[in-house]
Amino acid sequence: MNVPTTELPRTLSDAALERFVAREEKPTFVCEWRRVLFAHYEVEREVLQRQVPFELELLEGQAVVSLVAFTMHRFHPRWGGRPMEWLARPVSTNRFFNVRTYVRHGGEPGVFFIHQWLSHPFCLLTRLPGLRLPWHWGRMHYEHRHETGCVTGSVREGSAARLIYSATFDTGTEFVPPAPGSLAEFCLERYTAFAYRSRTPVVFRIWHEPWPQCTARFEVDDRGLLTSTGECLK
Repeated sequence: MNVPTTELPRTLSDAALERFVAREEKPTFVCEWRRVLFAHYEVEREVLQRQVPFELELLEGQAVVSLVAFTMHRFHPRWGGRPMEWLARPVSTNRFFNVRTYVRHGGEPGVFFIHQWLSHPFCLLTRLPGLRLPWHWGRMHYEHRHETGCVTGSVREGSAARLIYSATFDTGTEFVPPAPGSLAEFCLERYTAFAYRSRTPVVFRIWHEPWPQCTARFEVDDRGLLTSTGECLK
């Protein structure tokens, strides 16, 4: 007797892992990204395309820009085991804040970083020669404690430009993977980044399990930092 079986649906994360293994084989570095905050904005497609050198990918005909704040932990090379992880400890923790949008290149969906701030000065010194990534140093303070129902943060560049934000949601809210076809899936389930090196497109690929997430009410108290990111968020 034949017993029918049910295949689990193939997720975007599954497809990304297959693509990663086929093209990269093994990761060069590993890390943990904890308590990530995304804030999404619909923006003028034509205005955004003027500052993005790749074809925009649209959600229901609309261009999207996201603000992303998170802290990276335990960054270290994949090889070398515990000794290498210990040697990498001085740069293993780094706070990030980036402004990114969503693009497609060579048939592959991905992200393009419009602007990005890192908290660790050493990481700025190690940028790859000729690689056009918008890295800047900034002071960041994150209180991403979702258990309290309130997430706050600030990002500062120099003495003037700053961003201060907060997000709230009901305590006890369930964190679940993004629903298929949703805004959250469109923005969070991305495993490729595109940039340029010496006028040639280059690709960075990553992989992780689908992030559990929930919807929050987001507010910006000071948006001065965003004036440096181009016309679309002014």
